[in-house]
Amino acid sequence: MYQIIGDLHIHSIASGHAFSTVREIAMVAKQKNLQFIGLAEHGPSMPGGPAPIYFEARGHFPKKIDNIEVFFGAEIDILDENSTLDLDDQRLKKIDYGIVSFHPQVYRGEIRSDYTSILIRALENPYINIIAHLGNPRYPVDYPMVVKKAIEYNKVIEINNSSFRVSRKGSFENCKMIAQEVKKQGGYIIVTSDAHYCDEVGEYQLSLDLLESINFPKEFIINTSPTTFQSFLNSFLKIRGRER
Repeated sequence: MYQIIGDLHIHSIASGHAFSTVREIAMVAKQKNLQFIGLAEHGPSMPGGPAPIYFEARGHFPKKIDNIEVFFGAEIDILDENSTLDLDDQRLKKIDYGIVSFHPQVYRGEIRSDYTSILIRALENPYINIIAHLGNPRYPVDYPMVVKKAIEYNKVIEINNSSFRVSRKGSFENCKMIAQEVKKQGGYIIVTSDAHYCDEVGEYQLSLDLLESINFPKEFIINTSPTTFQSFLNSFLKIRGRER
């Protein structure tokens, strides 16, 4: 039912706990007939993650490898209950897109039963474009409220295949509820692999099964259509004052 044309949540060896180079990732993407890939390395607060200067190096980053478009993103962590991000706006402006997330290795705020206000405050940052693994039961939020704010702020909600494979146990039913809420409110999602090894790139069958089970409309998945994807990409770049 769904044909995913590109994968925007991929980690290379630059993240410190992934196992493939950018070229290896691009080679697999080509084998799987993807049109584009996005490297979304963790921010500098993640143990082993790249130094802040990495995110200033977009000029050295390839825009294409073997006719596969390559985008320069980042997975930015929320650090505390004040919604502090681990990349400043100066560097967030230099990347192509920003993904926001919580990770227990990085989040140093108080443990709460509800993280809704923390996440929504982070979404107010214009350089945040995608919300990662929202269904993680470790960081519960009010899904209808977050979806509403995501639509208001023109953010895309990720359905992350890795959440159903090797991490974030208990995410499947939560992600199903999230997808149903996005469908109800008319928002947009993106399907990603969250690959940490090149062979995982473009692997999202569990996510697609979830979406098919609720008959999620493909026109609201931004990486099923070149036109829809380009529209969102243009909006991500326009905020940053530039074009691709």
